[in-house]
Amino acid sequence: MWILLAVISSISLGFFDIFKKLSLERNNVFVVLLINVLLCTIIVSPLTIMSLAGNESCALSAHGHVLIALKSLIVTISWLLGFASMKYLPLSISGSINAARPILVLFGAIMLFGERPNSIQWLGIILGFVSLLWVGFIGRKEKAEKGLGIWIVFGILSIALWAASGLYDKWLIVNCYTPLAIEAWYPFYQTVIMIAIVAVEHYHKRSIDRFHWNKNIIVISVFIIIADLAYFYSLSYPESLVSIASMIRRGSSLVAFFYGIVVLKEKNLRLKIIDQIILIAGMTLIIIGSLN
Repeated sequence: MWILLAVISSISLGFFDIFKKLSLERNNVFVVLLINVLLCTIIVSPLTIMSLAGNESCALSAHGHVLIALKSLIVTISWLLGFASMKYLPLSISGSINAARPILVLFGAIMLFGERPNSIQWLGIILGFVSLLWVGFIGRKEKAEKGLGIWIVFGILSIALWAASGLYDKWLIVNCYTPLAIEAWYPFYQTVIMIAIVAVEHYHKRSIDRFHWNKNIIVISVFIIIADLAYFYSLSYPESLVSIASMIRRGSSLVAFFYGIVVLKEKNLRLKIIDQIILIAGMTLIIIGSLN
C-alpha cells in the first residue's frame, strides 16, 4: 500500500510541476508562492481547526509546532529556489534536475535511518548521478541562448533542500507526528514566512516582474496537497523505506518531461531523451534492488 501511495504522490507532483510552470510565466515568483501556500492553508484549514480543538490525529505540542515551523522554513527556501529555477529553465531540464532528489535522499537514509542499498541499488544511484551530470551538459548547450547556468545551480540547491525535507518528514513520522498534524500546520507556517518575504520584497521594490492572477495557481495548490498527504501516509507504514518512496515519487519528472517535449516543443530532444533513459534505468535498478 505504501508503494501505491508513493505512486499517487509521484503522479500528483508531475502535474504540480506542469501547472507550476504555467503559473510562473511572466509572473512574480514570490507572490505566486505566497498565494499558493495561502490557498493550501485554506484548503487544509479543517485539519488546523481539528488540531486547535485537540483532536488526537492532528494535535501538536509547543515543541511540535517548532519542529513543523522548521520544516516549513526548509520547504519554503527550497520552493523559492525551485520556482525561480523552473521559471527560466525548460521544463524538461528542470524536471530532470528534480528527479535527482531521491539520490540525495538515499544517501541521507543510509546515514540517518540505517537503510543499506545493495549492489543493484548502488548501480541505480550511480546512474542517477550520471543523469544529473547529463542535465548540466544539456544546460551548457542551451546556455549561450538562454543563460541557464545560475538557474541550474538554483535548481540543484532546491533539490538538496527538498531532500533534507523528505528525510525530515520521515524523522517526524518516526517520532509520532501524524501525517494529518504535519499537513495541518506546515502550510500555515509557510504562509507566515512568505508574507514576511513578500513584505520585504515590496518594501525594497526589488521585483522585476508584476503579479497577474493565473487560475493555475489554484490547481498547483490542490496537487501539492494530494502529493504531500500521499507521501506522508506512505512514510507512516512501518515497512516503508524513505529512499524507495522518494525514488518512486520522483517519477513525476516523466510527466513534466513529456509535457515539455510534446506540448511546449522544447529543443534538444535527443539529448533529453537520453537523460530520461538514464534516469529511468537508475530508478528501475533501485526499485528492483529493493525487491530482492
